[in-house]
Amino acid sequence: MADGGHDLATGISGELTETGHRLMARVYFADTDFTGVVYHARYLEFLERGRSDFLRLSGVHHTELADGKHGERLSWVVRRMEIDFRQPARIDDIITVETCVEDISGARIHMRQKLKRDADLLVEARVEAAIIGESGKPRRFPKEWIPAFLRQPG
Repeated sequence: MADGGHDLATGISGELTETGHRLMARVYFADTDFTGVVYHARYLEFLERGRSDFLRLSGVHHTELADGKHGERLSWVVRRMEIDFRQPARIDDIITVETCVEDISGARIHMRQKLKRDADLLVEARVEAAIIGESGKPRRFPKEWIPAFLRQPG
C-alpha cells in the first residue's frame, strides 16, 4: 500500500543504513513503569523490533522462514544477550534503534544494537542469534543472506 508515493511497510520498518539499520519509535505510556521511565524489559521489545525490521528490509522474512521457503521450517532464536542500561527513556521520547551485524559464523549471527534519544546513548546491547530447524538444531545461514547482513561503511 502506498501513501504519497511512499511504501508504508518500508516507512514503518525504518531504513537500511551504510552499516546496518535504523528504526525510530515513540515511547508510550504502556512502555513505562510507575516512575514514568521505560520499564527495563520493554527495552528488549524495542531491540527486537530493530532486529526484525532489519531482517525484513534485508530480504529475510519471518513468514517465509516459517513456511519452509528454504527447504524446511526455520526460526530465529536469541542465544545470548548482553545489555547495558546507560540512561532511561521517558514517556513521549522519540528513540532510535540502531542495529548492525558484527559477525556471522555458520548458524550464528552477532549483532550490536544501540538505543538513542538524539545523541544520548540510552541502551547498548550485543545479541547472538541463530537459525534453527524444526528439530531445534542450528542451521547454516543461506549464503545469499551474508552480503545483506554484513553492510559496510561506504
